Amino acid sequence: MDNWKSYLNADPTEWLLEEDNPSVRYFTLLDILDKPGTDSEVLEAREQIMQKGMVPKILAKQEPGGYWGIPENFYVRGKYKGTSWQLIILAELGADGNDKRIRNACEFMFENSQDPQSGAFSYIRNKKVSNSKSSKMKGKHVGGDHEGVLPCLTANMAWSLIRLGYLNDERVQKALAWLIKYQRFDDKPGKAPHEWPYKRWKRCYGERTCHSIIVKSLKAFAEVPENKRTPEIEDYIVKGAEHMLNHHIHKRSQPPIVGSFKWLQFGFPLMWNIDALEVLGLLTRLGYKDERMNESLNIMISKQNGEGKWILENTFNGRFQASIERKGKPSKWITLNSMKVLKQRYS
Repeated sequence: MDNWKSYLNADPTEWLLEEDNPSVRYFTLLDILDKPGTDSEVLEAREQIMQKGMVPKILAKQEPGGYWGIPENFYVRGKYKGTSWQLIILAELGADGNDKRIRNACEFMFENSQDPQSGAFSYIRNKKVSNSKSSKMKGKHVGGDHEGVLPCLTANMAWSLIRLGYLNDERVQKALAWLIKYQRFDDKPGKAPHEWPYKRWKRCYGERTCHSIIVKSLKAFAEVPENKRTPEIEDYIVKGAEHMLNHHIHKRSQPPIVGSFKWLQFGFPLMWNIDALEVLGLLTRLGYKDERMNESLNIMISKQNGEGKWILENTFNGRFQASIERKGKPSKWITLNSMKVLKQRYS
């Protein structure tokens, strides 16, 4: 069953299991070594995630109200130090969603970013309530602004919140339903609908659908366990996967004749960005072994060094609350994610 390791120049598993990065160690034990979640090593690594490394560094900078930095700068003006971005990173790192500080951050985003009307997440808060029968509501912000909802933010928040334990929360279910309702899969030039929410964000809903929205939404739906996926979610997964396969993962249009070099520069964490490795990870996780994946897959394989390690090529370091790995150096995260692709594809 380890035939997939024949695609490695060397086996870096022991390197990934080093205790300096408890998050990578945890996911390596689960996803590469197939240890159960109840295994003592897995449980210990899970505890270590909250005690050392990146997660405690990020949480140490959190304000008492559950946010980071200036409260209203949770998205656009807070790139990549605002609250929404910290939730994405914490979810990527496998942080414990039961931790009170993380629950407070999740509730902050619900209260300040989620549009109560549609369930989507907005980049701007509603204005403060001035007239209310409840004294508790006066002077408070009630959710996100309806006109400021963003599909990529909604998808990223839905995925993060699911990872942090909110799958069954009706607020997350409402966000998922919004993604399903408004997602388009245009593959040829055309005119976007003019009504809400399309009319405001031409970069998101222009003549062709933004790939980032499709990939981030697909990421959220892939996080839903198979036994909890509705027919609508299954339909989205099929359409989203086929859309990316039609573009051979990293190509711009159909027929796929022009590649996007930025998609072939692997990074972690990607935030709103995407790359071929992320898409390959999603598709292989969902069970796809389509030949249209092969070009991107072969490029991924070719990027490892002689030690079977992959390099961090793309990063937002310097803009995070705390830097994650070093650009141009071997990356445990890129290596782990590449190995997961190989394992899922060739096992």
